[in-house]
Amino acid sequence: MEKLFKLKQNNTTVKTEIIAGLTTFFAMAYILFVNPMYLSQAGMNWGSVFTATCISAAVGCILTAFLANVPFAQAPGMGLNAFFTFTVCFGMGYTYQQALTIVLISGLLFLIIAVSPLRDKIIASIPASLKAAISAGIGLFIAIIGFLNSGTGIMMLDQANNITGLQFTLNGTLNFNGITIIVGVLIIACLMAWKVKGAIFVGIIVTTVLYYAVGIPTGFVETPEVVFNFSNITLEGTFFAFDFAGIFSKGVLPLITAVISFAIVDCFDTVGTLIGTAGSAGMLDKDGNLPNGSKALVADAVATCAGACLGTSTVTTYVESSAGISEGGRTGLTSVTVGILFVLSLVLAPLAGLIPGAATAPALIIVGMLMMKGAVKVAWDNVEDAIPAFLTISVMPFGYSISDGIAFGFISYVVIKLVRGKAKEVPILMYIVSALFIATYILKNI
Repeated sequence: MEKLFKLKQNNTTVKTEIIAGLTTFFAMAYILFVNPMYLSQAGMNWGSVFTATCISAAVGCILTAFLANVPFAQAPGMGLNAFFTFTVCFGMGYTYQQALTIVLISGLLFLIIAVSPLRDKIIASIPASLKAAISAGIGLFIAIIGFLNSGTGIMMLDQANNITGLQFTLNGTLNFNGITIIVGVLIIACLMAWKVKGAIFVGIIVTTVLYYAVGIPTGFVETPEVVFNFSNITLEGTFFAFDFAGIFSKGVLPLITAVISFAIVDCFDTVGTLIGTAGSAGMLDKDGNLPNGSKALVADAVATCAGACLGTSTVTTYVESSAGISEGGRTGLTSVTVGILFVLSLVLAPLAGLIPGAATAPALIIVGMLMMKGAVKVAWDNVEDAIPAFLTISVMPFGYSISDGIAFGFISYVVIKLVRGKAKEVPILMYIVSALFIATYILKNI
């Protein structure tokens, strides 16, 4: 373990890394069930998507571990799976076979960028103020995920997709999930205040026990049934189900729009997660870059290509990795642990499903708090830095998108510098990336 992951050099232990991996996995295990739910609406077999989700996540995690030795986990991305189904398939009219082909092409495009000199320059070109803002923005973003808890948390999304206020009751009945989230937050907060090692992981377990111990007798929670359905372990209908000829059926412009959208969102969701999460954990070097971060991009791109071959939407680096990093995860052993758990989920998914979202949501909320410290590194008295930083921080949670937050930050930074006559202070890649973001927004709305 020491030779593989340099544990002593990273001031960590096997126990700490495994606990961090368990924490990250529990925080993102919902994707095992949510991803098949989304993609099956596009005509894909539920079991095939489930299997592809497990295997592609494991591939991404293990590649991240051995290529980059960083504690980040991967799986098919939320938002990207919705884009796959509702925009590419339903909106643009592509079949799921054609959509998988588009995901493969976008993954190959991302891979070309990741193995080229651009991979290091993209991260290095981001101003320090925006790197700090990305960290704080992701903190708010992940907290929102925790509060919403897939629509059954302490906050809700109404029919217009607007976030409601705190919901302590639902239709005159106690919002048990929401109350559990608040209790869970207080449990983890108290454990952290007492400096209990592994406070977040312990908090998840204690909250889970309370959830069932209180919920079952009071009727708010049904007694869970653990049913092992091995027929779901299949790749029938999705394995290498590509349709290269059909991707041109809607014309060239829709194809370019879909490919660029997948690639841009995947790339900058990953970049944002790597920089933001690592920055809040003190893992960046003196130049504000994540050691081996560029290799993590390669792992992400390869995992996306593998996922398309298996039969799932874009695989990306998960912001929930911050939960494990907050527990002390610092090396690829954390990622390997998550990857192994995804492989085991092929058989043991019902057991993973016993951990309720109401128990993992408090962990995300607390991690969001920890990541907000990045905001203190922004020069708030300098408008040229403050406004792009504020847009980055605010758009991520309110727009529910890491890449949109980065886009608004980049574009506003470039525009303000140009107006101030400081064009030479802006790295050339900032201009290129900002132009790509603008082009993507235009293409999506044509």
